Amino acid sequence: MTVKPAEMKDLPAILEIYAYARNQMVLNGNPTQWGSSHPAAEILVSDIEKKNLYLIEANGKAAGVFAFIAGEEPTYREINGAWINDLPYGTIHRAASGGIVGGILHECLDYCESLLPNIRIDTHSDNVIMQHLLEKEGFHKCGVIHVEDGTPRIAYQRMRRPSTK
Repeated sequence: MTVKPAEMKDLPAILEIYAYARNQMVLNGNPTQWGSSHPAAEILVSDIEKKNLYLIEANGKAAGVFAFIAGEEPTYREINGAWINDLPYGTIHRAASGGIVGGILHECLDYCESLLPNIRIDTHSDNVIMQHLLEKEGFHKCGVIHVEDGTPRIAYQRMRRPSTK
């Protein structure tokens, strides 16, 4: 698998990945996190323009997508709980798989940690699959934050130590 910055020409494939992911969320008991239209195309276009959206390809095909933003996430300023540290961090948003290959989150994490080893991410309480994957990947549940629309999300953080090879 390879990770590359998303381009406008990738938007149709990205929209297909998110449609697939929304359907999988519904099938797995999580119909409200992204509803029927999140993320909106306007958000994705903005992410692409800001160079924050990444496409994961497998065998030349779009397999996954995620946004990665280095720096402070405004909705993470207040947490019912505590972050594991206050060091500079990056936030992963809107991670999704198109269902054609496994390991999308792992690939996403490897890429993001190559840019910044301190990672934060959040997910809906109904998204038990993502919660399981995050815990399997070594993330610590830090508490609850509220996103822009005021709804709660479970907040996670993981910091990788530099390799001592």
